[in-house]
Amino acid sequence: MTEPTSPVPAQSLGDAVREAAALLGEAGVPSPRADAELLADHLLNVGLGRLRSLMLGDTRAPQGYAELVAERARRIPLQHITGVAYFRYLELAVGPGVFIPRPETESVVQLAIDHVRGMDSPRIVDLGTGSGAIAGSLASEIPGAEVHAVEFSPFAHAWAAKNLAPLGVNLVLGDLRDAFPELNGTADVVVSNPPYIPAEATPNEPEVALHDPPEALYGGGADGMELPTAAAASAARLLRPGGYFVMEHAEVQAGWIAAMLSRTGAWTAITTHLDLNGKERATSAVLKDQATRNERMGQ
Repeated sequence: MTEPTSPVPAQSLGDAVREAAALLGEAGVPSPRADAELLADHLLNVGLGRLRSLMLGDTRAPQGYAELVAERARRIPLQHITGVAYFRYLELAVGPGVFIPRPETESVVQLAIDHVRGMDSPRIVDLGTGSGAIAGSLASEIPGAEVHAVEFSPFAHAWAAKNLAPLGVNLVLGDLRDAFPELNGTADVVVSNPPYIPAEATPNEPEVALHDPPEALYGGGADGMELPTAAAASAARLLRPGGYFVMEHAEVQAGWIAAMLSRTGAWTAITTHLDLNGKERATSAVLKDQATRNERMGQ
């Protein structure tokens, strides 16, 4: 008579997270340990500090953890697995069809916040809001701000609507090229993180290449500059004289963006800004008044 088999004991949380980190590292995930911990916390919902304490004891790994780790090893974005992206002070709902906000964009938001500090009820427009990360941060961090945002993709617009509804942002589905004609000449700040990847370029990260929507990546034209140029034109239309424009771009595009803004004759104080990694990530400018613009163009 055969002896009954004893059930295999469940793996400890600490061992499971260490094995997951090793597996994710082998799969080329850029932050394997952090992702392994975040996936565990997604199931346990105890916070990372408590999770790390539990990893030192005999707490068992949560059911379904191995399956989530396997998904991440296939380079499905962490945020698509958890349904959440963290951006500044916001917890954003995200998923297929919307660009996952990146940490470097947080510094672009900070530039806008610094510019309006002390201003009463600033009017701010976000061109191409995606998940609503920029518009939502501005609305939640600037007291009394009037924030408007436009998004072209119906899928991304649906995610943005979910994220921005509690924050009082005026969100519309439309094209950044002609959005908000009723606000022409009245905005204090225009912010944009438009698509800017050149047509022939292929993103290096599988998460971006396979899962970020193409309409959020490619800026149009061989150099990717159609939408950034359009965003600058819309900013010139929307801003009041002296209004502030800040736009994110790839580090290699900083010189091109600054030259483009200068050629229009509409802008002054054109400045390139570094992100937290020291890369030329954003360019800002101030809209000239009409008299100065006419003088510059010899009219």
